[in-house]
Amino acid sequence: MIFNVSASSGWIEVVCGSMFSGKTQELIRRLKLASIAKQKVQVFNSHLDVRYAKEHLVSHDKSMLAARPVRTAKEILKDVEKDTQVVGIDEAHFFGPEIVEVAQKLADSGRRVIVAGLDQDYRGDAFDNMAKLMAVAEFVTKNLAICMVCGNPAHFSQRLTDSGKRIVVGAGDKYEARCRKCFQPEK
Repeated sequence: MIFNVSASSGWIEVVCGSMFSGKTQELIRRLKLASIAKQKVQVFNSHLDVRYAKEHLVSHDKSMLAARPVRTAKEILKDVEKDTQVVGIDEAHFFGPEIVEVAQKLADSGRRVIVAGLDQDYRGDAFDNMAKLMAVAEFVTKNLAICMVCGNPAHFSQRLTDSGKRIVVGAGDKYEARCRKCFQPEK
C-alpha cells in the first residue's frame, strides 16, 4: 500500500503482540527511521518498565533508544514539545484508559503516534486500552513470537511464576511465548 500523507496529517500506529514478539524492537526501528528522516521524535515509556534501563527503551535483543519514563499517559501531553512530529509510546498496556485519548489528541494535532504494547495478559484476556487503540488506529501490526515449547507461531504470554496480579514486570525469567496449543491459561 502506498499512501500520500500530507505533512499536517496525524495518525496512530499500533504494534502489538505477545512477550518476545519484537514489539519494542519494531517501535525502535520505526522511531530511528523517523530520526534519520530528520523528523523530531520524542519517546515515552511507562515508569514501571525498569527491566533493562530506566530512561531507555530496550528490546530483548538489547536495541536501545532514549525515552522519558512517565507515570500516566496524560504526562505525555504535557511533555510533548510543540515541534515534535513523531511520538513513540512503549508498554502502552501499563497505562490506563486515558492512553487512547492521549494518542488521539496527539494524532489530531498532526503528529505520527507509534504505540507498542501487549494485546493480551497472561490469562489470554485482552488489555482493553490496547483493544481500543487498535480500533482507532490507522495502522495495526500484530507481531508473533515463536513458541518456546514447540516452535509454532506464538501469540500468548505464558507466565511462569505465581502471582495474583495482572501486571508483573518481567522478561524471560517470568514469561515464555506460547502458541495456542501449548498455552496454559491461569483463569
